[in-house]
Amino acid sequence: LLPHYNHLSHLFATKKQSVREKKVEKMKASFKFSASFFFIIFQIIFISSQISTVNSQGSSTDSCNSNLKLKSEILFDTTSFHCLTVWSQQDYILRYMRTDTNVWSYVLSAPNTNSYIAMGFSEKGKMVGSTAIVGWVSNDGTATMKKYFLGGQSPNQVLPDEGNLQLVNFTSSVVAENSRIYLAFQLNTEMPSNRLIYSVGPSGILPSTADYRLTEHQDHTSTSLDYNTGQSETKTLYANLRRSHGLLNMFGWGILMPIGVMAARYLRQYDPIWFYSHITIQSLGFILGFAGVISGLVLNSRLQNNVNRHKGLGIFILLLGCLQAIAILVRPDKESKIRKYWNWYHYITGRVLILLATINVFYGIHLGNAGSSWNAGFSVVLVILFITALMLEIRMWKRK
Repeated sequence: LLPHYNHLSHLFATKKQSVREKKVEKMKASFKFSASFFFIIFQIIFISSQISTVNSQGSSTDSCNSNLKLKSEILFDTTSFHCLTVWSQQDYILRYMRTDTNVWSYVLSAPNTNSYIAMGFSEKGKMVGSTAIVGWVSNDGTATMKKYFLGGQSPNQVLPDEGNLQLVNFTSSVVAENSRIYLAFQLNTEMPSNRLIYSVGPSGILPSTADYRLTEHQDHTSTSLDYNTGQSETKTLYANLRRSHGLLNMFGWGILMPIGVMAARYLRQYDPIWFYSHITIQSLGFILGFAGVISGLVLNSRLQNNVNRHKGLGIFILLLGCLQAIAILVRPDKESKIRKYWNWYHYITGRVLILLATINVFYGIHLGNAGSSWNAGFSVVLVILFITALMLEIRMWKRK
């Protein structure tokens, strides 16, 4: 009997070792997956932080602390003009003054990035329906300034030499000097609109002399100018709707969804609490995210901005969320042969949703020029979630 006993003991020991090895391999695979997933998240945070600082970089060789002195003289005197920074992100500086009874003079200064610069006058602060003064300097040094009526978003609705602004003849000029471009013009009006729009064109793409077709701007901002005090204030159209859209998507897709995943993964020992917690958190995240996407569609219809990538990602994320909700309704039993494939589908879809949602939240912050505080706040939350998940992952490994 002793040889048989030793043989059985050896078999049991081998089997236990094999089980332990499988558990170790499973834990290693789990660690690699978690590490790679959160590595991608950190890459997204890093890239978004780089994007948020690109627009703030520029060559600042102009200042309101001194009078404007250029080698190429502007066609009217600017000595006593009001001077203020109107778009700090793009380093736009505006000088203006009422130089005659019905004459207002302007000089807009901006970094010369081989793109056009524009200053629009709008009744309601919207791009569509406004009239803009646009200037650029080509590579051969040819300076051009044109007036455009912004009748719509498509290029054929942006009409050169149209609009309700009356320029004073022979006083307009465009000067490129010291890595900056200066757009000088005079308007014949009793009181110009105080709702001003500034934009910058795509680098390296200038209107051709054939039709002067204006390409879509790279970035823009809407401001309000008090002509008496010389104070300019950035006016964000539909600010409350923008904020609601951002917060709903950030909390719904970007924060609650990862927390729901963590509840399903790390609370398994508390059955069925983990399941109901997972369902509750994900349902709340889906509702908030759904409301966020709808508010985004409403915002896009009102602003009529070209944010097709951001909108497309948002709709795709909502579609993934709907598929996850449907998957819960058709979830097979644990004993079912297809339960394994359902689990794969549920896990992969959920993680793709969270990854795309994180990207789109940062992208939305960039598009909305929300500032570094939004980037920093969302990044801090993601870091906290990562540290919490890492601690719970280590705890789960030890229990196994």
